[in-house]
Order: sequence, then structure tokens, then C-alpha cells
Amino acid sequence: MRKHGAVRFLREDDLDAVCRIYNHYVLGSVISFEEDAVSSAEMARRVQAHPALPWRVLESAEGALCGYAYASPWKARAAYRYSVECSVYVDPAQVRRGYARRLYQCLFEDLREAGMRTVIAGIAQPNAASVALHEAFGFRKVAHFERVGFKFGRWVDVAYWQLDLHD
Repeated sequence: MRKHGAVRFLREDDLDAVCRIYNHYVLGSVISFEEDAVSSAEMARRVQAHPALPWRVLESAEGALCGYAYASPWKARAAYRYSVECSVYVDPAQVRRGYARRLYQCLFEDLREAGMRTVIAGIAQPNAASVALHEAFGFRKVAHFERVGFKFGRWVDVAYWQLDLHD
């Protein structure tokens, strides 16, 4: 294992830690538009819903889960089968250590190997750190929707970035 941890595929015993990380953002930010905490059982259902798409986790040298990234279908219709949406979440105590970048590097390689073409990232605005991360990978902004989410008593914009994995 690397000094700063290793990226590996998600295991079932990671789900509690994944929920702990995700629920921090659900309950305390507009990064996720969910409003209620997600259970491990619900997270397992989400993972199992698309078994061909990867979920990656970053585990510290001590064995703690520091973050995770995954891909989900962009749309349900067949013609979208080579397009996915990506997400990455890092434990709030572990941010700004390059973990999201490492997770995405592995995830995007998995997606290339799986024959995916397009990766889309929806980012609640403003979120300069997430925009910078995605643009560092070559994502380009393709859309901005105003006031499409309502959370914590305020309207939230969402912008979309797109990456062609074969450019």
C-alpha cells in the first residue's frame, strides 16, 4: 500500500464509511441535492443497480476510507449507453490532499477500459474547488441551469461539465 493510501474497488464492507462521508455532504451542504441521510442498505442498492460501472475508494495506509468516486448512467435510454455521470466525495477531514484527483484518475481509466466515451459532472454552484478539479482533467463547461434546486431555504444553480475520454 502506498504511503498515502491506495485506490481500490469498493467492497461491501466499505458501505458504512461511504455513507458516513456522503451523509456529511447530504446533511450539511448543497453539494448533494438529497436532504435525508442515506442508509448502507440504500447505498448497496445503488451500487448493485449498475454492476458494470466502477466504484473506487481510497483507503489510507492505516485502513481508513478517505473518499470514493463512482460512475452512474447519464440517462436510461439505450443511445446514452456510452455516457456516464461521475461523482467524487472525500472525507471532510481529508480534503486538499489530492485524494479526489487520485480517485478520478483510476475511475476514468476504468471507464476508458469499459468503452465509455463521455463523462458528465453536475456541480452545484458555486463550488470553485470542484470546478477546478474537473477542469484540471479537461472537462469543459457545457451548461448552466439557474435555480433548479432548493435546499436549506435557498435556490441553487447547477452547471454541467463534460469530458470526452478519447480526446
